Amino acid sequence: MGTRDQLVDSARELLWERGYVGTSPKAIQQRAGAGQGSMYHHFAGKKDLALAAVRRSAGELLAAADAQLRAPGTAVERITAYLRREREVLKGCPIGRLAQDPDVVADPVLRAPVDETLTRLRARLAEVLAEGRDAGELPATLDTAALAATIVAVLQGGYVLARAANRPEPFDQAVSGVLALLAAH
Repeated sequence: MGTRDQLVDSARELLWERGYVGTSPKAIQQRAGAGQGSMYHHFAGKKDLALAAVRRSAGELLAAADAQLRAPGTAVERITAYLRREREVLKGCPIGRLAQDPDVVADPVLRAPVDETLTRLRARLAEVLAEGRDAGELPATLDTAALAATIVAVLQGGYVLARAANRPEPFDQAVSGVLALLAAH
């Protein structure tokens, strides 16, 4: 892995752990084992590096979701597999946590990939739900966009509940609850 990738990965980890303000260029450099000159050779500054880190996290999140949502099975089985996959629940979602970071939300450039990622995730879930609706697995009247937004909201809220309790059970309960609602359709 090159220095640029080490810097991006270090920034990703620190943003996930500490948020934007808590992630200093010095901390990124130390974690990456890179000097200040290397960082500024590859990036204009902290914001530029943070943007690269957010985009990488977003790409990985979407790729992992898409792999599960494209797997064989019914729509409900694929969504269930996506929601039940192993996660670092107590760390929260690397993208969702940024949506709660006031400095990220206040900056349109940093906020844009966060919003785009969550929008794309909702759209992909809506596509899978539409496949289930079209196959007769789900009701013909199902509002797939609304249910996809609900699934993402429950997932993100589950992370918040688990972090507040410092245990994964509230996350698991939230996922079980939304799956029960989905099965009721």
